[in-house]
Amino acid sequence: MPEAISPTVSGGPGSFEAERGPLFVVGMWRSGTSLLYRLINQHPEISLMYEGDLAVLRPLFTWPNQKKNWMEYWDFWSGALRRHSIDRATLPPRFPNLKTAIETVYRSYAGSKIWGCKSPNYYDRMDVLYGMFPQARFIVIWRDPADVCRSALRAGKISYSWFNRPGMFHRALFGCRILKAQSERLRQGGAQLHELQYEDLVGDPNKTMKEICQFLNLPFDERMTSLKGDHSAIDPAAQHAKVKSDRIIKNSDEAEILTEEQQRKIASYIRLWQERCNGWPRVHQVLNHDSNKPSTAEELMDWSIYRYWRFSDRLKKCIYCAAPLWLLNSYRVVAKKPALLLRQKAAAEQESKAPEVVS
Repeated sequence: MPEAISPTVSGGPGSFEAERGPLFVVGMWRSGTSLLYRLINQHPEISLMYEGDLAVLRPLFTWPNQKKNWMEYWDFWSGALRRHSIDRATLPPRFPNLKTAIETVYRSYAGSKIWGCKSPNYYDRMDVLYGMFPQARFIVIWRDPADVCRSALRAGKISYSWFNRPGMFHRALFGCRILKAQSERLRQGGAQLHELQYEDLVGDPNKTMKEICQFLNLPFDERMTSLKGDHSAIDPAAQHAKVKSDRIIKNSDEAEILTEEQQRKIASYIRLWQERCNGWPRVHQVLNHDSNKPSTAEELMDWSIYRYWRFSDRLKKCIYCAAPLWLLNSYRVVAKKPALLLRQKAAAEQESKAPEVVS
């Protein structure tokens, strides 16, 4: 276990800083993190950023690539400054390291409230966050891996969606296992970690949010069971439209999007992981497949595919952080303009329809 996983908490668990310290809400993509974020942020003492994702842009703060215009890169990456209405003039132009940047920006946004961030993109770097912030608290939401894959593939049906890319099935399925490994490492290292199930959240939000308040040592607030309120920080992407509703409704039946081979593979890995991880993952529906656990060769191949695509993702981030902004702008104009126009049009249409079902 890396040294970063076993820090010493300064100030003690009962100190004000420990209570106000960072809160990170993490889950796999399409596992209900946006829904959970909206409910948690209804509490008057919590103000988390929505997919600020500053922690995934570490090269911006690493010598010799440390950027003076890091705010422009950050906002270009995810629109975080615009979505959260943060005035750049209120932030220092330079930071000595990533930790200071994260804490300064997130504290600035939250004020005196509990600060932090919700992002599924932290699923494989919770140990890094814990190493930087030993007083941090983590809330992890789990969802049936089959439903994670289904939701990711459905989101990928939109041609301009982030999920419309090669390897998304392997990213979604094996990302669940990486998140489990990260959670186990944090718990073993003494981190403050609370876990919940997506199905429990949509089935009984009152009970689930009361448990979260107990974990955070906060009084329960009835507003945490409703989606009524501001959602301007959420990216207007089409796959987020349903979570901008004002009601929590269980999923309606949809046509199966997983192929027979994908269903077989999911079932085989669920069987393997439940054996290795003391019953995890919890599934709400047993897949109708008499599949065996994957062979060693299949495991090796599947994990190689997953690591290839994740290496590709990280390489693109490094290139992004090193490339000049004029080049990134040119690329976006040439390659992404049609997609961005379609995305904006779809978001506007979804807003006008005011959907009510949370996926």
